[in-house]
Amino acid sequence: MKPTSTSKPDIPRIALTCGEPAGVGPELCLAIARAAFACELVCLGDRELLAERARSAGLKVELRPYDPARRAPHLPGTLVVAHVPLAVPSIAGTLDARNVPYVLQLLDRAVDGALAREFSAIVTAPVQKSLINEAGIAFTGHTEYLAERTRSARPVMMLTTGKLRVALATTHLPLKDVSAALTFPLLCEVLEILHRDLALSFGLSAPRIAVCGLNPHAGENGHLGDEELRVIAPAVAHARERGINVRGPLPADTVFVPRILENYDAVLAMYHDQGLPVVKHAGFESAVNVTLGLPIVRTSVDHGTALELAGTGRAHPGSFIAAVHAALELAARHGNRA
Repeated sequence: MKPTSTSKPDIPRIALTCGEPAGVGPELCLAIARAAFACELVCLGDRELLAERARSAGLKVELRPYDPARRAPHLPGTLVVAHVPLAVPSIAGTLDARNVPYVLQLLDRAVDGALAREFSAIVTAPVQKSLINEAGIAFTGHTEYLAERTRSARPVMMLTTGKLRVALATTHLPLKDVSAALTFPLLCEVLEILHRDLALSFGLSAPRIAVCGLNPHAGENGHLGDEELRVIAPAVAHARERGINVRGPLPADTVFVPRILENYDAVLAMYHDQGLPVVKHAGFESAVNVTLGLPIVRTSVDHGTALELAGTGRAHPGSFIAAVHAALELAARHGNRA
């Protein structure tokens, strides 16, 4: 029996952004529309793009127009679309910088809706960072862009799969710039946000946090680098003084050993490729990217645009499905905080 179109504010409404139109984002939105979710899904994207990608990928999904005033549960096999037009038609697998404003418009629409409580959470499909920069727009990633749009001082990127949670002290930086970016105030602020959001958004009353060192063997008492002595250890000590259950700096090559990891609820890595390969190895098709430190709930997939798979129907929707479920769980707790 099809649900009636009535306004039901108790039903969460999750916004999906299609991401880069030439990538797998549009068909991931179509693929997950066939699954069941205890919410309303609203896909922000170009209606014709979605229809064309459904045909090429062999996905049978009925597209329905979005009406903000009417709220109803998601019906598997359908996708509610809030139409945002492309600048130019998109070819699967072929990037076109003329559609960069469209990609950012999707994010802006999602953020505006989340801030206005139109959406309970947003789930983002991947974008092509290089193309956005080539179009003349400085863009380091969703995390930083959403922080700027929501006027959030310090976003924290965290990937999670199962009970494994890995947050990042720095995000999209060249490796040569990481050491200078790691400061005492930065780490203190990141630890505060991580501690707070693990408690409020993940229901961990006294979260246990492990902090990685930057250098091999966590600096070997200054013989392999002094960032641990100068910055990381003092920040950990300060956090402990503030009641945060945190240990470190710990060698990053051993903190992820299961018998050590079981003592912690989250790990704070110092840079992108120190922590994220572990998460992706543990669950590439189920890992979820969560942005902490925002006034809204945002989750995302743990992978990129996969241009080579676009339009083939072979893109695996597992991470996107997991991101929707994570958004629902976080939105429930986030709503209780409002």
